[in-house]
Amino acid sequence: MEIHPKQRQLLNVLSKNIEEPLTLEELRERLDLSSRSLVLHHIRQLEKKKFLKRNPSNPRDYKILNHPDELFKYINLYGLAQCGPNGELLTGDPIDRIPISPKMINFDIEDAFMVQAKGNSMEPEIHEDDFIIAKMQNDAEKGDIVVCTLDGEALIKKYYKKDKLLISTNTQYDPIKIKRNSNFKIEGIVKSIISNHN
Repeated sequence: MEIHPKQRQLLNVLSKNIEEPLTLEELRERLDLSSRSLVLHHIRQLEKKKFLKRNPSNPRDYKILNHPDELFKYINLYGLAQCGPNGELLTGDPIDRIPISPKMINFDIEDAFMVQAKGNSMEPEIHEDDFIIAKMQNDAEKGDIVVCTLDGEALIKKYYKKDKLLISTNTQYDPIKIKRNSNFKIEGIVKSIISNHN
């Protein structure tokens, strides 16, 4: 796919400043463009061409989906203890962006996000500090391991829709019943586990 030289330059600037995103005015200065609206035009073109994805709730939160000069793509890493303003995980700010080879993922990388496991409730399948790669989706099949939020708390659990239960694989933990008036949302389905323990 063809990419305008300014869009390639913009991608490079966005990639280098992904930890501390620049304002439109700062981007305008870096790219030597005449207006912020022109910067926004190039950003929208990059989104349209699937090189870039911005968070609709927070435009300075973005992912580089593709880069003509790079072998890696960046996936947002969210903290399980840091939900967004609506008690949802993915509306909050990512705590890091992790470079991942697309070969590690068997679904559209645009739908990928990461969390780092806390606690031992999902042992032996998932250990504390393991990295979880999940696919964004709001529903799950019986027994799927999901990343979800329940009343503002982010969790990794097995999900049983019919029984409205969240189950830990560690039998020391009791099942969690999803009550009718609970604020519950599935954020994604666990697809890969990157072990980070000895």
